Amino acid sequence: MKVLVPDNKTDGSLASIPADLIGQIISTASDIALIVSRDGVIRSVMANPHNRSFGSLIHWEGTPLKSVLTTESIGKYEARVQELFAHQGTRAVELNHADEMAFEFPVRYALHLLEADGSILMLGRDLRPIAEMQQQLVKAQLALERDYEAQREIDTRYRVLMETTRDAIVVVSMTTGRIVDLNMGAGVMLGGSRTDLIGAAIAQEFEGRRRGEFLESLANLAVADASAPLELQARRSHKRLMVVPTVFRAAGERLLICRLELSDSADAVRDELSENLLGLFHEGADGVVFTDRDGIIKIANEAFLNLTDASNVTAVKGRSLAEFLARGAVDLRVLTDNAKRVGQMRMYATKVNTAYEGQTSVEIAATWLNDRPAPFFVFVVRDTSRADALRRPGLGVGEDGGKSIMELVGSSTLKDIVAETTDVVEKMCIETAVELTRNNRVAAAEMLGLSRQSLYVKLRKYGLINQDSE
Repeated sequence: MKVLVPDNKTDGSLASIPADLIGQIISTASDIALIVSRDGVIRSVMANPHNRSFGSLIHWEGTPLKSVLTTESIGKYEARVQELFAHQGTRAVELNHADEMAFEFPVRYALHLLEADGSILMLGRDLRPIAEMQQQLVKAQLALERDYEAQREIDTRYRVLMETTRDAIVVVSMTTGRIVDLNMGAGVMLGGSRTDLIGAAIAQEFEGRRRGEFLESLANLAVADASAPLELQARRSHKRLMVVPTVFRAAGERLLICRLELSDSADAVRDELSENLLGLFHEGADGVVFTDRDGIIKIANEAFLNLTDASNVTAVKGRSLAEFLARGAVDLRVLTDNAKRVGQMRMYATKVNTAYEGQTSVEIAATWLNDRPAPFFVFVVRDTSRADALRRPGLGVGEDGGKSIMELVGSSTLKDIVAETTDVVEKMCIETAVELTRNNRVAAAEMLGLSRQSLYVKLRKYGLINQDSE
């Protein structure tokens, strides 16, 4: 091994160090050191004696450097050498060696120009430990991603199983006594939504139960070989429920999985009532429509389809009920606002639009069911077109009203009598519209087919507006 040392008599820093010692310093300071001639031939190879992972590379001496580099590394080396000759100083480059007698390994070199003869000193650091560490990090990352995907798959299976099972399931922490998870069936039985019930104390969801006593009862029942379920009454839904607990441990925490069932008596009543109501829905003479809180139709029976001349339930499902009402959104708002205010509204007279631009007179009763996770409206629509046809034409005033009108005959002209009765009917219609719309003047005007200004004029005319509301 030959080491070239610049001869600088004025600077004794290198001249005073023997050549062999300089070679040892260079080989020990780096993992591998190469001296390459200006024409790219390896003149000397020095390997760190403390790092024998490279083995003996003495066979590199006298061979072109390109012959021991991979294809992509040759271009990188040539570019750095050109920069080194142009600007001198030091240049760094990462090269991959391909040794036929050994194996492929990466090395990070620092290139130094030896001015004595233009040779290049390449001090290299073995990158295999870093590459191996990077590979381990990549493998660890891939393993974490696989574990994450597996966890997501398990969570999805668990969630689908919870929502598709017919059993009502509640998961309770034995440590805190609070609900950890539950499915929709359990929410219906307990009378609350999943959002409201998660985190709630399980003991507070049943009548007359204290936390410590209740958890102890559930735990004893779960470990017993054969015992009857615990019969309780839900505080929110007021249903009699049978609780069947099972204890298990997950991640060091003891949990209870409770299956809820209706008691036998409640189950029998529910089944009979459900069958009767289902039969009434399908075979009843009145139209029945279920909508969400915004009035979007979810389901309608055959009688409603007959009223609207709809071909099938798909033709009405997903549409707003306002599309089938004569006054559209005004009718729907009056029905829903009054139903929300008092729970139900009866005998609302309007007309239903048919699929072929016809109209049918109906009376609608609305009921607001909000004691469940997803509140909804139920509308019962009754056809009154035949009753309207059988009614005697007239103003529809009562017996007393008819007598008072008859008394005017002979004392007033026909024009005055008609004007007076018209004012009475007009006032009654305005009062009814204002009452139905809960004093919403815009909605009342739309219902009566008047402009807002005309409605205000008539309200003042009949004394239906006071100074406070003006």
